[in-house]
Amino acid sequence: MSSISSFLEQNFKHFNAREALDAAKTWVTFCNNGGKMMVSLAGAMSTAEIGKTLAPLIRAGKVHSISSTGANIEEDLFNLVMNKSYKLQPEWRYLTMEDDLKTRDEGMNRVTDTCIPENVMLEMHAALRVLWADAAEKGESNFHYEYFFKLIRSGFFEGKNDVPMEDSWVVAAEEMDIPIFTPGMEDSTLGNMFCADVMQGKVKSHSAMKSGTELFEHLTNWYNENQKDHEIGFFQIGGGIAGDFAMCVVPALIQDHELPCRRWRYFCHIGDATTSYGGYSGCPPNEKVTWHKLDADTVNFTINSDASIVAPLVFQYVMEKHREETAGAIVEEKAKEMAGSERSKVNAKIK
Repeated sequence: MSSISSFLEQNFKHFNAREALDAAKTWVTFCNNGGKMMVSLAGAMSTAEIGKTLAPLIRAGKVHSISSTGANIEEDLFNLVMNKSYKLQPEWRYLTMEDDLKTRDEGMNRVTDTCIPENVMLEMHAALRVLWADAAEKGESNFHYEYFFKLIRSGFFEGKNDVPMEDSWVVAAEEMDIPIFTPGMEDSTLGNMFCADVMQGKVKSHSAMKSGTELFEHLTNWYNENQKDHEIGFFQIGGGIAGDFAMCVVPALIQDHELPCRRWRYFCHIGDATTSYGGYSGCPPNEKVTWHKLDADTVNFTINSDASIVAPLVFQYVMEKHREETAGAIVEEKAKEMAGSERSKVNAKIK
């Protein structure tokens, strides 16, 4: 059976297909040369089960941080817990308002063709509220993603998972201890619930959740430390705050902190919005140069396509190349061991 990587190499020759393959090939080279990669997740990629291809990449050390919307981090774990209770609506383009009202009355929230049961949100909220309330009572403060990591480490998901734990990119991030920057976390179901808990006195204070500026400080420190010894790349899916927030760290270091800083050295964006019409929240690579985000020689790719199709292909390509390299290294090491063993035998005979 042909691999995805060989299929892409044989068939992705032109236009957006060529751009996608070039982005994947360059990612492999970039990481092999010591570069570190941040992946930015906007849209509904977790409900699209991007964890199936993203999680292995994280565990393989090909992704070193994530910038995610609050929706994507929670929806990865919603899917982990209750995937089998999700309801598909393949003919979503033809649904009427009354059809969606029926879906709502059934206790479901629709994301394009996929309906998420509300009870998974309530179950996770109940578990997180305990952590939020405990932290507030102790005067502690944590980042949004750190509460998810605490929940994972508590064993909450063990035995509850409808899909393998290996398919969760949040679980993979926790295992590899990489940060998940979630700007605007209040723009999510659990973010709304946290705010309501504070307002209703169920959680003592908003201070249990570190603020957006504290998150940006965390990102700034992460980037500044890593850029001293590594080039850092940015793989962006969609637009919005997940991408814009993270990209701004470089101009902040250069202009606000007046520190020596490498600009992003790899950039790839997947999206179908046209920038001139305001559909893409952000700016194209050449415009990013004027904002000190990229250098003129930063390798960059713009893939105008559906991220739910393209991103898994790119991720799988990078993963397959990693496996090939790992397998090759193992074969080479075994060959060296065998050669050493043969030399030892010869030397023993000579003696």
